[in-house]
Amino acid sequence: MKGIQVSAYVNGPEDLKVVDLPDPTPATDEYLIQIRASAANFFDLLQIRGKYQNQPPFPWISGMEFAGTVLAAGSSTKKFKVGDRVFGAKQGAYATKVCAKEPVLHPVPEGWGFEDAAGVYVTAPTSYQGLVGRAGVKKGDWVLVHAGAGGVGLAAIQIAKYFGAKVIATASTDGKLGVCGKFGADHVLDYSRGSWPKSVLEITGGKGVDIVYDPVGLVEQSLKCIAWNGRILIIGFAGGKIEKVAMNRVLLKNVSLVGLHWGRYTEIQNEAGTIEDVWNGVLGMIKDGGFKPTVYRGEEFVGLESVPRALKALGARETWGKVVVTVPKEGESKL
Repeated sequence: MKGIQVSAYVNGPEDLKVVDLPDPTPATDEYLIQIRASAANFFDLLQIRGKYQNQPPFPWISGMEFAGTVLAAGSSTKKFKVGDRVFGAKQGAYATKVCAKEPVLHPVPEGWGFEDAAGVYVTAPTSYQGLVGRAGVKKGDWVLVHAGAGGVGLAAIQIAKYFGAKVIATASTDGKLGVCGKFGADHVLDYSRGSWPKSVLEITGGKGVDIVYDPVGLVEQSLKCIAWNGRILIIGFAGGKIEKVAMNRVLLKNVSLVGLHWGRYTEIQNEAGTIEDVWNGVLGMIKDGGFKPTVYRGEEFVGLESVPRALKALGARETWGKVVVTVPKEGESKL
């Protein structure tokens, strides 16, 4: 097979190379997957530089999210058969083949392509558990989604709308604001302009928003436009700064600061049911037509050789949604 193997930390994605590697052999509880699409993530950029919290021992294959076809099934597997289309997550997604266990695999939804499904595993459940499980979104709520044109942002917009909320989305360019509107946002605001909290209050008739979905690090400013009993979901710090919040402002509006680390749910023994419930909810939304693919369409990335370019575009914030690399079958033309 071919893959992007990391034998030493690199300065950036331009240093990544595609190499020939032995085909992996699935264990009795694993499937061998022929990868047809791989999704890019910000943590890939951190990991190849040695700056992520999870650093595999050298050598390792980069990438985490994928979609493809089952080539072989271990003797103790039950859910999928050879030829089934699946998506999931496993270290080593920037390759033509990968072995993965049943709990991290799901069927590609009917009517979806490999590219559509490749970027669902991280973003959709993160946004679903944040809004539904942690913040209790409901019909009539006002939801403010920061970085609305990003992968988790577009997922959050769709989930909030599915549950009957009204959505205000923020982004940094006119193009990205247009994408937010296309995916269902009722109002869009440029968060590079300091007046956006005032605009949020005007839109909500002075009340403020009930829920803030924040993957950027805009808690301090969001407190200016949150409603009484509001919930601020802390998803991440894409803006690069971990804030120090004036806690008296949290007290004065009865605000709840709600953290979410979706990746840790697999480590907590009594949360197994939560994982199943979240995936049932996400896949149910897709079946109902309430969640559509969020694949970036501004540029095509075809072949593992295009992974460095895809990661560079993602890191430079030139993209929206999920950046996905198409992986042709070995020996198949990229054209």
